[in-house]
Amino acid sequence: MKPAATLFVLAAGAFFLAACSKAPPPKAEEIRPVKVLKVGAPNATRAVEYAGEVRPRHETRLSFRVGGKIVERLVEVGSSVHPGQPVARLDHTDLMLAAESAKAQMASLQAERNLAEAELKRYSDLREKNFISQAEYERRTSAFTTADAKFGAVRAQYRQAANQAAYATLATDTAGVIVAIEAEAGQVVTAGQTVARLARPGEKEIVIAVPESQRDLIESAKEFTITLSAAPGRSWKGKLREFSPAADPATRTYGARITVLGADDAMDLGMSARVAVPGTQPVAGVELPVAALYARGDTPNVWVVDPSGTVRLVPVKTRGVVGEHVVVESGLNAGDKVVVAGANLIRAGQRVRVLDEGEQKLTAK
Repeated sequence: MKPAATLFVLAAGAFFLAACSKAPPPKAEEIRPVKVLKVGAPNATRAVEYAGEVRPRHETRLSFRVGGKIVERLVEVGSSVHPGQPVARLDHTDLMLAAESAKAQMASLQAERNLAEAELKRYSDLREKNFISQAEYERRTSAFTTADAKFGAVRAQYRQAANQAAYATLATDTAGVIVAIEAEAGQVVTAGQTVARLARPGEKEIVIAVPESQRDLIESAKEFTITLSAAPGRSWKGKLREFSPAADPATRTYGARITVLGADDAMDLGMSARVAVPGTQPVAGVELPVAALYARGDTPNVWVVDPSGTVRLVPVKTRGVVGEHVVVESGLNAGDKVVVAGANLIRAGQRVRVLDEGEQKLTAK
């Protein structure tokens, strides 16, 4: 067969095969499964709960009055101590040498003082008999006064050195429980540096951190309900004892201490606690999980599911964070279904399938 005829047959076969093949079906639209939260009708009030820790009403930081190297630690965390019980000891070698040096100097000056006193007595007798001049007598008097003053000064130095040698042993002033150890044997500490923390027996408190937006809520609360994870089914009443006027520079929260009324042995120091403010005044906005926010530039947004099953992006205004939730102040209405899981995997106008639907009440002042 000629080459021209061969090319013609091949071209005809390719055209025939292309005519018989069918076009591929269009790709089905992806339906993304999401979890939503439905914004409900306004609530009159709502309860707010804070995580906290059981702490003592009085806590003392134990520290040495002098600096040095710790050679021995005598207590552990949880140890019960009585007044005067040693907690730790420093290497007191240098302190003892200083005390001995001051003692020797005191003995030397005491001898000089005694000699000056004896001479003054003899010269006093001679002066009464007019055997010496008044000037000579006054010189002896001045010598005794100087020796006595030097002896008094070095005696005070010796007492100070002896006290510092005694300060090498750190002892407790009151009874209590050691709740923390902040220095170990072998460590060199300065005067006033915390070595251990002592919790005194008595009242117990719950320490909580309050967001900026809820300061008025805590200050106006009449009562608090306290629960412990370690004691399910039990609760205690509490009252606000202290509220910090300044925010923590790191967390921007305000510290509050809630006194536990009727605390018993079931509440141990260091336990995790929850402080609830029941029947509080309403706060404008709705709380959504932080994962529900979809940031575009500097504007926070959320995805709202329309009745048609598609999503649209709605800009919102937020007002602080409460735990793992963000307070949305405006932009949402009752009945809106907000995507709270999978927000970063969808696009505007995409069809979604609702897996789980919760409800969050919209509160308003």
